[in-house]
Amino acid sequence: MENQSIEYKKTWRDEYLKWICAFANTEGGKLYIGIDDNGNVCGIEDAHKLSEDIPNKIRNSMGLICTVNLLNQNGLDYFEIITEKYPFPVSYHGKYYKRTGSTMQEVSGIELDKMILSVQGRTWDSVPVPHITVDDLENDAIKLFKKKAKESGRLDDAALDVSNTTLIQNLHLTEGKYLTRACMLAFHPDPELWVTGAYIKVAFFENDADILYQDEIHGPLILQVEKTMDLIYSKYMKALISYDDIYRKETFFFPRAAFRELLLNAVIHKDYLSTTPIQIRIYKDKIRLWNDGALPKEVPVEDLYKEHVSKPCNPNLANIFFKCGMIESWARGFNKIKGYCEEENAKLPVIDLSLGGITARCFASDKYLALMNEHIELENVPLSPKMSDKMSDKMSDKDKSRLSVVLGYLQKSNNISSSKAAELLNVEIKTANRLLVKAVELGILDATGINKTRTYSIKMCGEEK
Repeated sequence: MENQSIEYKKTWRDEYLKWICAFANTEGGKLYIGIDDNGNVCGIEDAHKLSEDIPNKIRNSMGLICTVNLLNQNGLDYFEIITEKYPFPVSYHGKYYKRTGSTMQEVSGIELDKMILSVQGRTWDSVPVPHITVDDLENDAIKLFKKKAKESGRLDDAALDVSNTTLIQNLHLTEGKYLTRACMLAFHPDPELWVTGAYIKVAFFENDADILYQDEIHGPLILQVEKTMDLIYSKYMKALISYDDIYRKETFFFPRAAFRELLLNAVIHKDYLSTTPIQIRIYKDKIRLWNDGALPKEVPVEDLYKEHVSKPCNPNLANIFFKCGMIESWARGFNKIKGYCEEENAKLPVIDLSLGGITARCFASDKYLALMNEHIELENVPLSPKMSDKMSDKMSDKDKSRLSVVLGYLQKSNNISSSKAAELLNVEIKTANRLLVKAVELGILDATGINKTRTYSIKMCGEEK
């Protein structure tokens, strides 16, 4: 049966030299001439002439030496052509071919670059980059690397208290007089001079069609990760606020530490031959993180949360992030994500390959959704004309909006404390307290109790000023 390493042909045609080229560029294989698609020997004419012609055609067209065996079964001659995997890219008439499953495909462009590197036993990020020196690197990125490496204990003081040139050399980020692509991506202020898609796009979507606002994060990858995390968890994601006594607690709909692992995974495993940046779509209750890349063939998507080997797409880039303590090197990223989600009762991200890359889909927990819906209900409670009049001239629009939420809550509850108001409004307790005191002064609310026991309620009609 035909497969990755076996191909059957009834007769010989010179175009079948392409199949031999493909075997040489993949894992090697056997081409049988005189056997039909079902694997039955049908025989071939002029076998003895072809036994001389075929090796010559292979050698003259591609410079390959293949084993050509003339075999016989039940009086029928057929050929077995054995091709070994070659240590260099092989072309046929200036074109390159590879074996994919039981098919032969022409290789060009990005795929050709990958194939050449693979045959050479090299990775994309190990290739040297001309016209760049250590002096061209972003000093803030190197400082952050050293800071995190020291904090993590991955590198000691002796390894870090050196010049930038020595540090880069010790990290094996040079080849001769050149810096490698991994070094350029991690530390250069503008890696897009060499790699078009080496940045991150973030957008907030009201729905799948409408973008409310968006940002792009550029610069060294080391800094991109930090900037993206700060941006998302300050601007794009709304935290629900709660208080334990006087201590303020922020709860996001997806754990920060878990998303950081997903982002690092995307940055390190991205296919940087692609011109498309990492894309992060954020909604009020979900995130979609997309990365143009592929999983190792040894790790199917359903096994990501199980034990598996570490096989980064960009091992030299991964080593930079490992040395500074930002990632592990034992394929524990998804185990850590699982642990972070369990700690906060969050849903596990769903990983799929449906969009032509790797997509991580993160969803809000049921608890968060319930609290969010409660907030929406409160915000939509209509106010009486009298309440609106009392707020009209003496409050800012922001305070009016906040007080509307408080009043909506009080139409369903007897009273509210400063800490509860702060939780509803996602503000500090002092901000909530200032608002409540102002509402008392305007005759909108009544206050009962003192200090921590003080609560507020809607002023009864007979008590209005």
